[in-house]
This record gives sequence, C-alpha cells and structure tokens, in this order.
Amino acid sequence: MIHPEVSIIVISYNTRELTLECIRSVFDQTKNVSFELIVLDNASSDGSAEAIAEEFPDIHLIASKENVGFANGNNLAIGQAKGDFILLLNPDTVVLDHAIDNIVEFAKANPEAGVWGGRTLFGDRSLNATSCWHRMTVWSLFCYVTGLSGILPSSALFNVEGYGGWKRDTVREIDIVTGCFLLIKRNLWNELGGFDQRFFMYGEDADLCLRAKSRGARPMITPTATIVHYGGQSEKIVADKMIRLLTAKVTLMQRHWTPMTRIFGYILFYCLPLSKILTHWLYSTLLRRKNRKTNADTWKEIWAKRDKWLAGFSG
Repeated sequence: MIHPEVSIIVISYNTRELTLECIRSVFDQTKNVSFELIVLDNASSDGSAEAIAEEFPDIHLIASKENVGFANGNNLAIGQAKGDFILLLNPDTVVLDHAIDNIVEFAKANPEAGVWGGRTLFGDRSLNATSCWHRMTVWSLFCYVTGLSGILPSSALFNVEGYGGWKRDTVREIDIVTGCFLLIKRNLWNELGGFDQRFFMYGEDADLCLRAKSRGARPMITPTATIVHYGGQSEKIVADKMIRLLTAKVTLMQRHWTPMTRIFGYILFYCLPLSKILTHWLYSTLLRRKNRKTNADTWKEIWAKRDKWLAGFSG
C-alpha cells in the first residue's frame, strides 16, 4: 500500500495477549478506509514482538531494543507513517462496530476540530469516561485536592476535568482527547512537532491537544466511534505511577498556565499529598479500613518525594 488514508499507531509494552486482541479487532472492524498498522514494541519481556511478528507478518513492526516511552515511541513510529490521518490506539483496546471507519468519517465531516476522539468502554461494556478531559484549572485542581471531584463525580461543577455527568453519548467539543484513541491530521501533527518527548509517560496527549487548540483546533468527541479500553478501571494507588502523573500535571501547569495562576497551582499541588494523607488516615482510624492505611502510607511516600515531582519534567 503506497498511500493509506490512516496510519494506525500502537505502542506495546508487555501486553502480548491484549495487543494481539487489539490488532485482530482493527482488521476485523476496519473495512471502509485504507490503513497501515504500525506497532512499536517497547522492548517487552513477554514475547510481544515475536508473537506479533508470527501472527501478523505483514504489518509494520518496530521492535525497539529499549523502552523509549509512549511519547517518543509514537514520534518514532509516526516518523515512518504514510497516512493523511494518524490514529493513536492503545494496545489494551478493542475496536467495536467499525469505530475507525466511523471516526474518520466524523473527522471528514468536522475538519475544523483538527483532533478527534470517541467513546471508550470497560471490558464489561460500562462507560469508561477517560476518553477525554477538560483542561486543568485552578478550580478543578482545588476540587481534586479537597476531594470534591471524588465525592461528587457526576457534578459538572465539581468534577470539571472529568466533564461530570456527561456520558460521552453526544457530539461535543472538548479540550483533551486521550491518547488511547486519538485521531489527528498528519499535517497538524507535523506542525506541532508531535509529542513533547519530555513527557515520558502521562500528560503528552493533554499537552498536544492544548497546543493544537492554541493554533485554532477544536477537538471533538463522537459517540459513533466506540472502543473497549481495559485500562484504569480500579487501579491501586502506586507511588511511582502517581509521582509520574503528578510530574506530568505540574509540567502541564508550567506550560499552559499564566504566571499568576501558577502561584496558586503550586500551593494546591503542595497541599495535595497532605490532604490525601489526612483523608485516608481518618478513614482507616474511624472506619478501620486497612486499605486506607495503605493508601495513606503511599501518599506519605509521594510527599517525601515532592521535590522531584514539583519540579516537573526536566529538559
């Protein structure tokens, strides 16, 4: 295929069976658009690259000898892509009901968006609301620090970043399309210079979308493009993961907030671990929930490493 309409990019890391299921669904469900599939395996130790090469010998497989991360991995793979559209697709996803055909059709009908996303479901087909986000603001960060967004997740006022109460069942202009299922025009990707590689993991999709919006793009979500995204349904708080996530959030604040709002942002980020420690300690003490004691200890570890994540990603 000389010039496919869509280049589908999958970055794999120790998700062999999930990645194989994802690739199968792409071929099963994509019938109306021409595509190429590029898989970059980030030096998986579970035999992912070998299994992919055996079952799908005709796809473009890049077997990296080291883990180059999600952002850099996508940049490397897209550097070899030929499509007019670029579709980022997580390896822990399953394409449903011609979702790729549908999102490309939606993009053609709404070219002003520049970036497009769909609707994601968990494996049990319940809504996975993480397909898109509102940009982080002082108010949304305050609601997270105080726990209001967690207590009232369906509130559009208190769960601003999660678009509380919206079931992702209507077409809507949003701020951030999550990188698990993100379609972008190749020329816009090139204008933006792709992902900022300082975001090794987390935050790179938010940064990309916010930079696209600053150039006039209007990212949109359509419910006609639906996939399963297994990740993130009930993850335990892990200190290393949370530190990477907080580092990404601080970096986004540094890049996209005004100097005045950054002052309030740093104060709120500084207070965040203390708030979480207190909350989990109260739950463990008053309600005798052992898991809350574990979570409190995790946030103590995050607090101890605050100098690391409060600095943001270096570079």
